[in-house]
Amino acid sequence: QVQLVESGGGLVQPGGSLRLSCAASGSIFRIYAMGWYRQAPGKQRELVAAITSGGSTNYVDSVKGRFTISRDNAKNTVYLQMNSLKPEDTAVYSCNADVQKITGRERRGYWGQGTQVTVSS
Repeated sequence: QVQLVESGGGLVQPGGSLRLSCAASGSIFRIYAMGWYRQAPGKQRELVAAITSGGSTNYVDSVKGRFTISRDNAKNTVYLQMNSLKPEDTAVYSCNADVQKITGRERRGYWGQGTQVTVSS
């Protein structure tokens, strides 16, 4: 089995920073793209940032220049550094990883449990 465990969410004032982490573990042969999604109350889930195994990144326009996604392939971990946070960044953030398992070389996406980020004064 494959598990993704997130950490780093919390309450922060506008203008502040948070760093999210998502560690993958289990029967992993290879991890392809990894990404962070968020869903605010009453809104659809959106892709915030993604990174390929080679390090190419893309971001939703609303976070460009403020958020940075990175990964440590040796640790099977993806990070999201969030700076200059705004109240509209408030949401549940979830990581996703495109994983190929050792057993049978099955490949599919896996999700973390989500972590709450609240930006408020």
